[in-house]
Amino acid sequence: MKLIGFFNRDGGTFKTADMDAYEMKAEQVFRDAGHDFEGLVVSGSEIVAAMERAARRDDIDGIVAGGGDGTISAAAAVAWKNGVALGVIPAGTMNLFARSLHLPLDIWQVLDVLATGEVDQVDIGSANGRPFIHQFSAGMHARMVRYRNAYTYRSRFGKMSASTRAALGVVFNPPEFDVDFEAGGVCERRHVSAISISNNPFGPNTLLYADDLRGGELGFYTAGPLRPLNVARLAIDMLRGRFRENADVMVMHAREVHLHFPKLRSLANCVIDGELWPLERDIALKLHAGELKVMIKQGTAAEVAEEHAVRSAVV
Repeated sequence: MKLIGFFNRDGGTFKTADMDAYEMKAEQVFRDAGHDFEGLVVSGSEIVAAMERAARRDDIDGIVAGGGDGTISAAAAVAWKNGVALGVIPAGTMNLFARSLHLPLDIWQVLDVLATGEVDQVDIGSANGRPFIHQFSAGMHARMVRYRNAYTYRSRFGKMSASTRAALGVVFNPPEFDVDFEAGGVCERRHVSAISISNNPFGPNTLLYADDLRGGELGFYTAGPLRPLNVARLAIDMLRGRFRENADVMVMHAREVHLHFPKLRSLANCVIDGELWPLERDIALKLHAGELKVMIKQGTAAEVAEEHAVRSAVV
């Protein structure tokens, strides 16, 4: 394959790495595996434009993106819109998409896995046309991200500390709002504190990411309205990977979800793949099955399919 690698020097693990050495290593690994590979170290403010220019080229088969979840989400959007493959180097704090793809979380080890792996086709979601690889959310999560962004931090540990402080702030001040939804043939109005729509249902893990991105359905979750004690209980259930058992949580699966917020505040926000965006009054969320080409470890697709077959047989 003809590939171009983009490494966000401002992203997570890369902030403390020798980026010249990393770029040289990446070029060596991919070229030794038979690929035509060029690596570029760019700043966070320049990386999206650079990826978009490269993806529009007729001679490019894929892009390899290294950075945090925000960088990877932007890279996935570029790859999806241009029909090229995406290789993920997890250099962020959570690395949720890389976990869903069952990739190593070590930035050096993943080079060999991608270079000698295979290309698979996985699902990607969109919210009013804006792509997302992990989730769209409104309510508590958006308030937490807004609180976190108000703090100053310069490191991965600082971001985690700010997230913890922000989460505590939401526990004692959870939002409440009305939402009309249509999903899977169900139309209903609910008074809630949180909404989350994920690219495939979350697995039974504490970080809330999909174990498989080939299921063809959105995960649709609402919670609330919640009081501080209920928020604390929900947080504990999430840490145990058992949030579905929480009495305040509603779980549905659907190919499309339509949301309407009848009393939308002018400054209301949502979160798309970890980034804060203005919340629109009407939102159409869709699952685009198998439309994103990704580079994964050789044999991963077959292993995941076998696991699903086993679980289905047990059920």
